[in-house]
Amino acid sequence: MSEAAQPVFQIEKLYVKDLSLEIPNAPRIFLEREAPQVDIQIHTQGNPVDEGIFEVVLTVTVTAKIKEKTMFLAEVGQAGIFQIRNVPQQEIEPILGVVCPNILFPYAREAVSDVITRAGFPPVILSPMNFEALYQQQRQRAQAAEGASH
Repeated sequence: MSEAAQPVFQIEKLYVKDLSLEIPNAPRIFLEREAPQVDIQIHTQGNPVDEGIFEVVLTVTVTAKIKEKTMFLAEVGQAGIFQIRNVPQQEIEPILGVVCPNILFPYAREAVSDVITRAGFPPVILSPMNFEALYQQQRQRAQAAEGASH
């Protein structure tokens, strides 16, 4: 018999799936001199598309406010289609939750900075992310929620 099939991990396509920008208080907000409070939310989601093919979406939401006024809200859904084959089932989830977001992050970071700059604001540069820690937190929350529902 032949040897076990070699694991396959391949990027099929990287793309921006969702991109939105809102400046609800323009043009007046451009006259503000105060520094905004910036809130950044990051969320990842991986779903099977076909046998051995998965889509992972890294969503970054950046909200800047001055007091109660929203300066801008930008959201980027950076996506990728990945081929993952001959990998044990228990290893697929960490690949989708850690490896793929690490690949997508630089593209999401560039898209966020670009859209905010094009809107007339100073760029927001996202700090590097530890997707392994984020993945572990999400797993712990899911396990806690599972435990609470029993």
